[in-house]
Amino acid sequence: MIVQAIRSAVFYLLFFLHTIILAIIVGLMAKLTPGLKSVGWGIAQYWNGSNLFFLRWVVGIRTEVTGVENIPQGGCIIGAKHQSDWDIFAILPHVGHPAFIAKKELLDIPLFGWAARWIDTISVDRKKGKDALPAMMEEARDALDRGCRVIIFPEGTRRAPLDTPAYRSGIVRMYLAMDVPVVPVALTSGLYWGRNSLILWPGTARAKFLEPIAPGLSGEDFLKTLIARIESETDAMVLEDARKGLARPISPRLRARLDELEAQSGTAS
Repeated sequence: MIVQAIRSAVFYLLFFLHTIILAIIVGLMAKLTPGLKSVGWGIAQYWNGSNLFFLRWVVGIRTEVTGVENIPQGGCIIGAKHQSDWDIFAILPHVGHPAFIAKKELLDIPLFGWAARWIDTISVDRKKGKDALPAMMEEARDALDRGCRVIIFPEGTRRAPLDTPAYRSGIVRMYLAMDVPVVPVALTSGLYWGRNSLILWPGTARAKFLEPIAPGLSGEDFLKTLIARIESETDAMVLEDARKGLARPISPRLRARLDELEAQSGTAS
């Protein structure tokens, strides 16, 4: 525990210092040299790869991403489970030019926000609730028109592994309006980098791009399909990782949910 706490502290120090320095550089570039956007995007890719490197070699979190062949050519929406910041680092290298949807508070941070907006991050003001959707939809449509793939976390915030899902209406509105496929993403990152956790635990965090949902469904049918695909695959992946053994302590809540899944798995077999 103590050794892993020290490793985690070193990671957070590297992560924040690295992020601050690069945010200053890219933020100033966004204001002073907007024509060099490709350079800014290259720095963002470097930042992403560096964080995966720090996770692997400082705290012992490996990264495994599968199902990339399920990402269609052209514009699409990537709808991912969200358990930790690792999710961003894992998804970004595989989606061409992404446009992540992020809360407005992040984009209002000087320099960091300038940099994020410059590389096509889409703002959503969660304080406005459903009133924020029209502006978000317009930005998302513009991003798709520019050839981006729009990345959205349908639950809006990080959730603990096997927590009760809480999907919001934004992705349904986007699916109905944009007329492009939605690619669900299941993952297990919260087992290793928990929400609000100061300690990161070694292991292999996994993400899996699932079969895309074609346009044309009703909003209700789309949401049912999205939830079923993401949650069933995430549950199966989390259970598989737990069976292999986890370095992290397992809370009573997580143990109870794992026991439920084991019982369901035994019944199904």
